[in-house]
Order: sequence, then C-alpha cells, then structure tokens
Amino acid sequence: MEFKRISASDFSLSFCLVLVVAKSAIGDVSYSFPEEMKGGSVIGNLAKDLGLSLSSLSARKARVDTEGNQKRYCDINLNTGELTITERIDREGLCGKKASCVITQELVLESPLELHRISLHVQDINDNSPKFKKDLIKLEIQESAVKGARYLLDEALDGDIEGNTVQNYVLENNDHFSLSVHTNMVGGKYGELVLEKELDREKQQEVSLILTAVDGGTPPRSGTVTIYVTVLDANDNTPVFSQTVYTVTATDPDWRQNGTVVYSLFRLVIDFHLCTLVTTEIHLVVVDSKHFCALSTR
Repeated sequence: MEFKRISASDFSLSFCLVLVVAKSAIGDVSYSFPEEMKGGSVIGNLAKDLGLSLSSLSARKARVDTEGNQKRYCDINLNTGELTITERIDREGLCGKKASCVITQELVLESPLELHRISLHVQDINDNSPKFKKDLIKLEIQESAVKGARYLLDEALDGDIEGNTVQNYVLENNDHFSLSVHTNMVGGKYGELVLEKELDREKQQEVSLILTAVDGGTPPRSGTVTIYVTVLDANDNTPVFSQTVYTVTATDPDWRQNGTVVYSLFRLVIDFHLCTLVTTEIHLVVVDSKHFCALSTR
C-alpha cells in the first residue's frame, strides 16, 4: 500500500482553508417582522449589524443567496446596506399552523469568501377570519327533550395562530337555547347548544339561530353560521273531541207503537295492542218494534 507524503506547505494551506470555512460560519443575524409587508419594505441593516463598510459591499459583490432550491425572500441594497423583503410573505401559506416560522437566507461576500446566515422570523398578524366548515348547521331535536340537554356544534377554524385564533363564541338571544364554550386538548375552542326551555312542536316546528365565532386579534375578526333546528314530534297530546255533549234526534213515521223510538248506547271495546292510533267509537242504535238503524260517530 502506497502512502503519499504531505509537505509542510501543503499542511499549512489546508489549515488556512479550514480557518476560512470556520470564520465564514460566524456573524449570523436574525430579524423579526410581520407577515404581509409589501415588497421592498426594510427589515434591517446588514452593513450596520455585521460591521461592514458600505464601500466593501459593492467591492466584494455582496448578495443574498439561498440554500438549495429555496426561494429568495430578501435582498440587500448595496448603497445603504439595508435588507429588504422581495415580495409580500403569507405566513399561513409558508408555515401553516406552526408556532415558529423561520426562513434561512445567506449573505455572500467575495474576495475573500465570507458567508453570514440570515434568519427571518415571520410573525403572525390577524389577517384571517374564523370560518365554519359549512354555512348551515342542521339539528333535529325531539320536542320531548328535557331541559339541560346538550348538542355539540361544529368548531370554527382560523388560519392564524395563538391569540389570533378563535377565542369565543356568541349565540344570539332566543327563548330556548344557551351556549356553553369549551377548550379541547389542542387548545381549540368549540361550543355546545344547551336546551334551557322545552320545545313544543305544535307551537313552533323550526328554530333558527345565529352563532358567531370571534378571534383574539386587535381589532377582532369574526365569522357566523346559521343553526337550523327541526323540532321532531312526540306523542305528548291526547285526542280531544270538538265538544263535550252531542245531541241526536231520531224519528219514525210509523203509527203508534211502530213509531215509538227507543235509544240504546253501546260501548265499543278497542284492542290497544293491535291499534297504533287511539280511536273511540260510539254506536247509537235507534230501535222501533220492527226495524232498527245504527249511527256511528268517530
């Protein structure tokens, strides 16, 4: 096996290259700024923060570069040393619901080669309103439901994070329902409809309510949804006759005893095990000496 000898001059050159690379890793800078700033907005001064002279920026061909195929989100003004954003940044589109949204760029200086890492922290602003999945929440509730019954409602979603997300729900004033607001395991807010006054389908077959979701931004944003309650019938009423007393008169044109009318009242026994609908029948039988006729009322 052949070994290659390394001269003292080669070792010194390698050592110097290592020092250059190590030196390029120092001097990182970090800037925080809100999303949705217009392109060209200044977010810092690189020359001042890194201790670079303005003349060296042009002489050393200063430029902002990216890692890999990442998009370039900022640029440097060689005359002033200011760092500007190249275009409006949408934090939700870039980082979604992540708590931290950081973009990494690099300032490159030549002769000698020098690199400075630039960390851009994009802060959330309240630029999204709460929104429900559907425009209408449909519920079916039996009129026999008891006071205190609860009905889970859909959660409103908000593209923003932390305090700019949904913080509360408000239900419009009504005669039957109140609202209870809860927090789930991941910190999201949701509501429950609570029955405060029993429903009566015979008086009101439908109930329409407006639910509003409010976020914690300044000023706050909100979104609404309509809750449509269909009241289902329950067998909570008994049959009632239109009047308590009925008068029936029968005549017979025959002579004397043949025309005498006798009234008899018979009770009809109903098998409730076979009938799903409660009915009552009264048969009135009119009898004379030779003939009879029957009148049935329901």
